[in-house]
Amino acid sequence: MAENGVDKLKLMVVDDEPDNLDLLYRTFRRDFQVYKANHAFGAMEILDQFGEMAVIISDQRMPEMNGTEFFSRTVERFPDTIRILLTGFTDVEDLVDAINSGQVFKYITKPWNPDRLRALVEQATDTYRLVKKRTQELRRALRRESLFNAVTTAIRESLDYDSMLQKIVATIGQTFEATSCLLRPVEGDRLIRDQFLYRDPQSSVSDCFFDPSLLIEKVLETRHYQLAQDIYDGIPCHHLVVPLSYQQHLLAVLALHQWGSDRPWQDEDIQLIAGVAEQAALALSQAKLYQRLQEKQQQIHNELEVARQIQYNLLRQSLPDIKGVKVQACCYPAREVGGDFFEVFVHPKGDLWLAVGDVSGKGVPAALFMASIISVLRRELSQETPAEPNVVMQNLNHALSEDLISNNYFITLVLACYTPSTKELVYTNAGHIYPLLWSRQDVLADNPNYLKVRSVPLGILPKWQAQSGRLVLAAGDTLLLASDGITEAMISNDCDLTVKNGSGVEVVNRSMLNQDGLWQLLQQEQQPLSLNHLLARIQADNHIQEDDQTILSLEIL
Repeated sequence: MAENGVDKLKLMVVDDEPDNLDLLYRTFRRDFQVYKANHAFGAMEILDQFGEMAVIISDQRMPEMNGTEFFSRTVERFPDTIRILLTGFTDVEDLVDAINSGQVFKYITKPWNPDRLRALVEQATDTYRLVKKRTQELRRALRRESLFNAVTTAIRESLDYDSMLQKIVATIGQTFEATSCLLRPVEGDRLIRDQFLYRDPQSSVSDCFFDPSLLIEKVLETRHYQLAQDIYDGIPCHHLVVPLSYQQHLLAVLALHQWGSDRPWQDEDIQLIAGVAEQAALALSQAKLYQRLQEKQQQIHNELEVARQIQYNLLRQSLPDIKGVKVQACCYPAREVGGDFFEVFVHPKGDLWLAVGDVSGKGVPAALFMASIISVLRRELSQETPAEPNVVMQNLNHALSEDLISNNYFITLVLACYTPSTKELVYTNAGHIYPLLWSRQDVLADNPNYLKVRSVPLGILPKWQAQSGRLVLAAGDTLLLASDGITEAMISNDCDLTVKNGSGVEVVNRSMLNQDGLWQLLQQEQQPLSLNHLLARIQADNHIQEDDQTILSLEIL
């Protein structure tokens, strides 16, 4: 049990009988750093001067203050001290109270057995060491947890990657009372120009003498922390540089500088800083990934904006002014780009070609197929003598079907050719919703007139075949071509009809428009027809546009 030099634990004996006090002193002086007091007040003064004792052995019966009262006054200040009570009489109530309240570890009666007392003190010292070890472990764990929480909070409050780095360096610098703290990000095992610095606002020391470059180079080389100390103008300086690494990737180095401290960095501090650095490295890795994703997202957004403008320019920006007819067209993609399109083409020989199509799906793939079919369609219509609409459709399918089939895409398309001189309309339909025809002369018609000649969409079969539909239009007739984004839009059945759900919130009774609903809206529209007004009514109840919406009309004047 013997301990040497400064490693000896402190033990105090308290007894008002000089012989007992000397005996206790001689018993333990070889194994402990022993302090003795002949009364409780003297013991209190020793505690004030020399601090916590590992073990205190005190007599119970003493003048002015007994042993249990003395112990009770030391519990709050020195909770880890082990207390042993000597008693020469049987005061059961006092002993029970003292033991139950935790003031006394053990008690022993006078006269005591020396071997038993030594064994009891040895047990007490073992208990003290265990308590101190657990207390230190708990203190380290709480300190670590507190620092980790501080770093985590700082990271969460950061608005961007740079502010996160500044928060990390400031939090660590403040926690470890560094004079200054420097963080340098690393890219590809090399320092970048950016640096983030914390300085103790209470310190007036300049950092001009502190150059951590050599230590940082060593950390870059070894990936391990570097510790150094020196003297500047007779004042000690301590330097610590730690790596911030995640999955063997060095993300940054952190250099701490402490000026004027006699105590160098302790192993506990270094381990704690290294643990925080590891946590910070994980956060930095995630933040950097998030930053890159944001940059990529912004890049994609910019590219999609360019694609949207290109796609918009592919559609006719101005519609032809042809005597005897009026053409209107609108196209609104659900995303930046979409798969809906329309075409209005006036052939040099006078025929007016109209088309509305819809590529399956949304977004960029649909937009690419949309651009392809417009290109091929315009090439077909630019022939000196274009073929019949159904033959043009066959040619479109032949040009695009291989790509469409291999990518599981298809295109619905209605294509019509109107000859102003004869007022004949020839049309063909590849799986698109029915064109709608009505006349201003027949405003009381109960049923819509759908042009029902139709075949399968393009890209379903390698060879597309169908007949063309033919009819002659008259003055006052209007032909309407629309995409399914129009007919599948959700609208309120009755603007005045609402119901309340279980929470008491009013909910509008809504349903899909469908082609019959579109027909009813058309009957309510004022003349002349305005597609923009019609679309505004359809979109009024759709806060989120689920699909591309395209509509085209041909009015015979």
